[in-house]
Amino acid sequence: MVEAFAVASGKGGTGKTTTTLALGMALAERYDVTVVDADTGMANLLFHTGLADAPVTLQDLLAPDGSAVDVADATYDRHGLRVVPCGTSLAAFERSDPARLREVVAELAADTDVLLLDSPATLASKSAVLPVVLADRVVVVTQPTIPALSDALKVQEYATSYGTGVAGVLFNRVRGDLGGVEEQAERYFEGPMLGSVPDSDAARAARDVGEPLLAHAPDSDAARAFREVAAGVDPEPKAAGDVADRFRSAVVPERP
Repeated sequence: MVEAFAVASGKGGTGKTTTTLALGMALAERYDVTVVDADTGMANLLFHTGLADAPVTLQDLLAPDGSAVDVADATYDRHGLRVVPCGTSLAAFERSDPARLREVVAELAADTDVLLLDSPATLASKSAVLPVVLADRVVVVTQPTIPALSDALKVQEYATSYGTGVAGVLFNRVRGDLGGVEEQAERYFEGPMLGSVPDSDAARAARDVGEPLLAHAPDSDAARAFREVAAGVDPEPKAAGDVADRFRSAVVPERP
């Protein structure tokens, strides 16, 4: 039984990768969780997990000859999670076949309860939007600014147009109170407001040392806020075989 979530923002700089790992670690207290760096163009999850030197990554699986690579070889046990990092080679990104992500995700679905897809910030290419299309639901990460909210609404619109549900909206890197922003967001976003996470020096320090926030500073205000957010994410797992079949047959959009 598995459910796939895309963690998406539509705008860079919202702390999406930090969020993906924090939610993953918090959910791993109740579920088997696998995290995939599906942000193939701007991958950086490997730097958050101490996997900068990983010998096999998602890039190898998405290569034209990737079917010869075992998915297990690109999967690493870190911090109570299974982590599939993505390499940062521009040449490898350019020759990769994003459609192969469907098969990779389908195979991972057979052996986990929760799949978290760290999704690209943009919606400008099929490699960028595929994680949102594949997911059962999307966790929308935003900051309380007009540009971030505007882009987050585009992500929601795109997700729902492909039948992907909305698990909720998370405000990250919040300075001060949200004021009336949360109330307005409730009017325009589907799904619940999952909560807000304060801007945190601890999150930046965690990345500097190559650790997820919940491992580096588990008692920080931001880490506690992420745990509260995760408590509001209630996975609705479906039969792994059915989910895998859906992944394999998903239509790869040419453009948003």
